[in-house]
Amino acid sequence: MVSTIARISTLLLGMGVLLGGNGLLGTLLGVRASVEGFTDATTGGVMSAYFLAFILGTFVCPPIIRRVGHIRAFAAMGAVASAVAIVHILLVHPLVWGVLRAINGISMVGLFMVMESWLNALAPNERRGRIFATYTTVNLTAMAAGQLLLATSNVSGFTLFGLVAILYSLALVPVALTNVREPTPVDVPHLHLRGLYSVSPLGFIGTMISGLSQGAFWGMGAVFAHGIGMSASGVAAFMTATIVGGALLQWPIGRLSDRYDRRIVLVFVCFSAATCALVAFQVAKLSSLALLASTFLYGGFAFSVYSLTVSHVNDHLQPAQVLSATSGLLLVYGIGAAAAPTVIGALMDVLGPRSLLIYFATTQLALALFGLYRMSVRAPVPTDAQGAFVPMVRTSQVALEMDPRAEVEPELKLK
Repeated sequence: MVSTIARISTLLLGMGVLLGGNGLLGTLLGVRASVEGFTDATTGGVMSAYFLAFILGTFVCPPIIRRVGHIRAFAAMGAVASAVAIVHILLVHPLVWGVLRAINGISMVGLFMVMESWLNALAPNERRGRIFATYTTVNLTAMAAGQLLLATSNVSGFTLFGLVAILYSLALVPVALTNVREPTPVDVPHLHLRGLYSVSPLGFIGTMISGLSQGAFWGMGAVFAHGIGMSASGVAAFMTATIVGGALLQWPIGRLSDRYDRRIVLVFVCFSAATCALVAFQVAKLSSLALLASTFLYGGFAFSVYSLTVSHVNDHLQPAQVLSATSGLLLVYGIGAAAAPTVIGALMDVLGPRSLLIYFATTQLALALFGLYRMSVRAPVPTDAQGAFVPMVRTSQVALEMDPRAEVEPELKLK
């Protein structure tokens, strides 16, 4: 057991380093695009390429992994991701960056699949829930830490791109040196969108809107902060505050949703997120501290929406259906996230950078109103029949096998 815990810790460290580099690259590109004079609409298109490719990668990467094996696929995708980070600074052009973001998206989802496969292989069934929660915490913590690295060097120089490449390369070491046997093959997800919608219209629409909201934040949050005059350290603080809020408030919100009708909690969370976004809109030009405080709270509420909607859908399912449904919802989220940067980039070009905050408020308010409508036409799931809330983050479908609500095959044994 001690050796298992040590190996899981090593893999989680590798995943944290990978996510730190990936978080830094996304924010760095947003700020650098503004420095280079890209329009917000152009930057939005570049950022959407990553999310589109992430979706594509969920279908492209499993056959590659099955054909060449986990280790070879992992080494190849890691090398590509590291090289792509450097090429961004060598060829500064929106079309080139769009292609590079797409390549990076496919490479990253492949890397996630391999690392998460090894975590699944090492996770005893009785500890899947704890490991999944730990994985979620590591994910958000690493993404927040990656933002802080933005302030360590000039965004107009080479250093930060080189740092991303170094982090990508170092993240390969724990998995490359593992002596765990090959995990089970990664399956291509099957989309049953009509069936998902029929199970829970609120869960389906809520997941889509969560993707629209979070995709806009990850893709254009740094562009917004730079556009209102924040320095590199200010941009890092804005992104970090929002992510940390999302990491800290998911737990109490989730516990609350286990005790009451989850739809009531979801509606409350969405109204609260919309209010925080509107407050941020008002104070954005007045006080950086007030902006950070309001976006911290916004992140706490908005980041919980995806977890709440997935939990709400799972409340209507049998355990054997959870993995398939959650994988489908992950793709629904990805569709929303892919569309968001392009949409909000065009709006920001016309209405200014602060329109991002109005967009946040609008999407959250729309979901709150739809939640009220669904409460009027469908009876609630009894609280004693609800499953336990599980914090979720955007990842590959492989990590979902650690979800304790799902029935999975027995874990792989160590050599």
